[in-house]
Amino acid sequence: MTTRIGFLACKDTLPGDGERRGDAFEHDLEVKALRPAFADAGLELVELDWRSPLDQFAGMAMVLLGTAWDYQDHPREFIAKLAALQEHGITVQNSPDIVRWNSDKSYLKDLEQRGATTVPTLWLEDADRQAVTGAMDHFGTDRVVVKRQVGAGGIGQYSFTRASLPEADWSMGRPCMIQPFLPSIVEEGEYTFVFIDGEYSHGVQKRAAQDEYRIQSLYGGYECDYAPPPGDLECARTIERALPFADALYCRIDMARLATGELAVMEAEMIEPYLYPQQGSQLGMRLAEAICKRLG
Repeated sequence: MTTRIGFLACKDTLPGDGERRGDAFEHDLEVKALRPAFADAGLELVELDWRSPLDQFAGMAMVLLGTAWDYQDHPREFIAKLAALQEHGITVQNSPDIVRWNSDKSYLKDLEQRGATTVPTLWLEDADRQAVTGAMDHFGTDRVVVKRQVGAGGIGQYSFTRASLPEADWSMGRPCMIQPFLPSIVEEGEYTFVFIDGEYSHGVQKRAAQDEYRIQSLYGGYECDYAPPPGDLECARTIERALPFADALYCRIDMARLATGELAVMEAEMIEPYLYPQQGSQLGMRLAEAICKRLG
């Protein structure tokens, strides 16, 4: 008898007849990596839209927050659904409490207070042209990046320079964060460290396409194998240990290098991160083992 494990997605990432997101192939790669390893462990991986009625989750022991990549536009609805699943006796990984904390990037302030090295950031309820130029003055730089506080995948993100400022009537229109642009993102890329059940699994070096700074595949970004040197891996472990939750099934630590040479945390992704199975050949087995351990 197999144990059913849900893999939450959204209509834009699930296979079907409709048009899919440009990065939906990552959903396919992850499912392809997980399904056989899960089957070997007596687990059946079931893909479904997170908006599916509760009765479609009947008989599932656990749900994983796989590629629910539209949650950032509906965070309250998403968290409410996870709480409802939990109330019906289904284990949610990662838990609604983790999702609440991790869904707003202001969690980076918590990590900084716990000793983590972060990118200098201005936190604003909104941003306009004046805020952008003010941030450039504040950071002593000619280029900044403006991000949503609740966002994912680089969507709704902007990069401005003093030579290419936003229009006079532009505004972000939502709570946001402004950071100095890090040249290392283009020069060497961003580094990802994947942890399963608190243990390091594998590393990834993510590079941006020509004339682009965003490293996501939606913008032409690509990944390379990465065997982190001990110092870089210890930086990632420091971030993982600083997390206020000890029960995360999976966590992806994204880091970039500051001008000082030190790695700084960009994200600690514990909601629905892509876990880069092509760079982690043991990902499926490690995740299946961790799930079986949790389910007893």
